[in-house]
Amino acid sequence: MSADLASSPFRVDRDRVASSPFFSRLAGVTQVVSSTGSGLLVHNRLTHSLKVAQAARAIAERLCARAELAGLLEKLGGLEPDVVEAASLAHDLGHPPFGHLGEQVLDRIARHRFGLVDGFEGNAQSYRIVTTTDVRGPASLGLDLTVAVRAAMLKYPWTRLSTPDPHPRTLSVPPRGAAEPIDAPGTGSAKFSAYVTELDDVLHARAPFTGRVESWQQTVEASVMDTADDIAYAIHDLEDFHRVGVLQHAAVAAELGTWQRQATELAGTSEADLLAQQRKPGRSLELLRRRLHAKDSWAVDDDAFAAAVAKVGADLVDGLLAVPFDGSVEAEQTVAWFTSRWTRRLVDAVGVTEEPTTRSGHVLLATRQWHEVQVLKFVHRRFVLLRPDLALHQRGQARLLSALVEALEQWVTDRHEADRLPRRLHDLVELAESEYGGLARTDPEVLVGATGEVPTGPDAVRGLARGRAVVDFVSSLTDNQAAALLDALSGRTGQLWTDAFVL
Repeated sequence: MSADLASSPFRVDRDRVASSPFFSRLAGVTQVVSSTGSGLLVHNRLTHSLKVAQAARAIAERLCARAELAGLLEKLGGLEPDVVEAASLAHDLGHPPFGHLGEQVLDRIARHRFGLVDGFEGNAQSYRIVTTTDVRGPASLGLDLTVAVRAAMLKYPWTRLSTPDPHPRTLSVPPRGAAEPIDAPGTGSAKFSAYVTELDDVLHARAPFTGRVESWQQTVEASVMDTADDIAYAIHDLEDFHRVGVLQHAAVAAELGTWQRQATELAGTSEADLLAQQRKPGRSLELLRRRLHAKDSWAVDDDAFAAAVAKVGADLVDGLLAVPFDGSVEAEQTVAWFTSRWTRRLVDAVGVTEEPTTRSGHVLLATRQWHEVQVLKFVHRRFVLLRPDLALHQRGQARLLSALVEALEQWVTDRHEADRLPRRLHDLVELAESEYGGLARTDPEVLVGATGEVPTGPDAVRGLARGRAVVDFVSSLTDNQAAALLDALSGRTGQLWTDAFVL
């Protein structure tokens, strides 16, 4: 642990996050596809976090410079650029190997195999790292970050099922992420920022904001970080897939252009017909327009949606994608122009509202730019995330993670090998046993899983602890470390020492 060099406590927080090994490992963690086969072309979780921090700080500085907002910002709990920068750097610390795919796999395993009612969630894992599993702070656990930065990390300030009470998933219009997945009723919120093991830290971090923002609402600083994350996601993933030749001009042009030409006809088409014809250009974009009406009627405007399609068509289709990326100076300049122009356009369009809808934070984009982000994210989903070759790649990664968790679980439960566990995994088991043992004594209801049974007795507690420890361990690996560790556990490598054991 190095001495703190900054004088401001919030800058100390930023420095502690930036010097954490959990932050460094993000260079080896997938953003959308693994960076290992793409050289310097695509973003990883580290570069994404840096750009989120850059955008978040710029938004905070712009809002703080507006004198007419000073009273409102103070009333809501304050806005400090150093806080949003630190929270932005920390927001993805918990992302597991292989990005969102890894998150889904670990959540399924944690709930179904280990009986962990919290499952796994990247935001909650980030919060667990800074409060519990990292040891680089002055205390024995966590980074000892300030209340403001911890509160700013809580993009979804609730646990999966229990806190706050009433839980936001029960609201008539739940906040973004708070609703249960349609295909998994009874499992709790789809997104959440803390496990029950960190509940005391959450309550402590949120206490100063009681009476300023609702119990389920982001702080202003969390809202800035969330907005910056959306901006970075909307722009930089498109940049990545243009660079590697995945985002094709013809397909995107056909989708946007067809919708513009046939908007009136498509608006009169039944949803069943649209779903049946999704492969035809324009249909998926019309389905997006309808989903926005259904989920975000507070913001959606058909004229703004049409203007957003036109704007993205002009800048993305007729600009960035018009010439294939070939690595030339001209191609690099085109990418830089697109990225900088759009980042500034979106950052400059951020404002503050005193009484937001439950679907929005206090900090939000102007109407026109909000629609543009929806269209940019649609292009990314429709023409990158739904590609069969990406699905093929991800199915292999899912199997790798599942096999790795199974192998580590067998090792953890082998009493003959207990003394030879990786030291970090051994320590994580002890930590989780202490946590779950305490909860079983004081608040056993928060440990109740799908069976409805309260875990009792040392064996039940030990089972939960081993599961959480294995998930903590696997989620702290890079993509390459996960693959190398499985090779070692499967006897497929003769290499005795590997970087898989660094964490």
